[in-house]
Amino acid sequence: MSELQNTEALKLTCLYEEHLALQAKMSPFAGFMMPIQYSSITQEHNAVRHKAGMFDVSHMGEIFVEGPEAEAFVNHIFTNEIRGFGPGKVLYGMMCYPDGGTVDDLLVYREFEADHFLLVVNAANIDKDFAWIEEHAKGFNCKVVNASADWGQIAVQGPEAEKAVIEVLGFKEAAALGFYTFCDVTYNGKRLILSRTGYTGEDGFELYTTTDNTVEIWKRLLAAGVEPCGLGCRDTLRFEAGLPLYGDELSPEISPVMAGLGMFCKYDKDFIGKEALLDQKAGNIARKLVGIEIEDKAIPRAGYPVELEDGREVGIVTTGYHSISLDKSVCFALVDKEFAALDTLLSIRIRKKTFPGKVVKKRFYQTNYKK
Repeated sequence: MSELQNTEALKLTCLYEEHLALQAKMSPFAGFMMPIQYSSITQEHNAVRHKAGMFDVSHMGEIFVEGPEAEAFVNHIFTNEIRGFGPGKVLYGMMCYPDGGTVDDLLVYREFEADHFLLVVNAANIDKDFAWIEEHAKGFNCKVVNASADWGQIAVQGPEAEKAVIEVLGFKEAAALGFYTFCDVTYNGKRLILSRTGYTGEDGFELYTTTDNTVEIWKRLLAAGVEPCGLGCRDTLRFEAGLPLYGDELSPEISPVMAGLGMFCKYDKDFIGKEALLDQKAGNIARKLVGIEIEDKAIPRAGYPVELEDGREVGIVTTGYHSISLDKSVCFALVDKEFAALDTLLSIRIRKKTFPGKVVKKRFYQTNYKK
């Protein structure tokens, strides 16, 4: 298949032409042609850590659930607890298979209209998730709509994100939003969801609106000097902050318990996968996700084996970088549970050499953000 034909087979976000105008390095990601970087991953990473950067995340999926039994249904497929969770709030959690494997990790928004919810899912999983949700909605009095193609999304992230959203876009409501809350505003007479959420470990906002509004907002932020950032630094930022990526740290084979995300599973309710996860929580689990810091600048890439001193393989790297913010080589790895305790000595095999390291907390970088 030619490069042109291959590009045409991929989905394009509403900001595709803007990325081309900025001469972004483009690459396929999750079925979309997406910007990987504009200037450099390091420059964009540091812009988010110290000022503000913006990301095109219009490839993410938006699935709406509404109806008299919408709450009961969402609570049935979602590991976290949405009962008693008021309008304007956002929750993180997972959908699981009956065996505890992860269908997807997602955000659930309880909207201001009664019995209305927004589920924001990963781009690569939109079709799979929608099919899963539709199948399990049978028997519940609710309607499920995949509106992903109708929405654009920009993430503005960094310590100056609030300033940009208020001063450039005029959304004064941003100042009153706490972490994982949202409000509805209008832009050009159309709905915009302003959400204090993100995937970088920094303060920030995600703006969901129509595709034409998304393009206009991108241009305004760009003209005001907000740094455009690609998926390259989105990955380095989320990784430093200890945030999982579906397909690497969560998958049908990697459950929330294995990934260390059991705090987002509420066992005093019924949900799909509960019994399997309770069994894992009780210790019936083979591997756990850990952080590892190695004593060298060599980079532990995904797929590299984790070994003991005697060369026995006890795990595999899922994500690894030489951290831009910390100047250390660190990784996530799925290791046999008996070697998952903090300070356990482990080595990473990088090509023909092994590099010693130890198990550390998965949140490698801690910001001072509080709201």
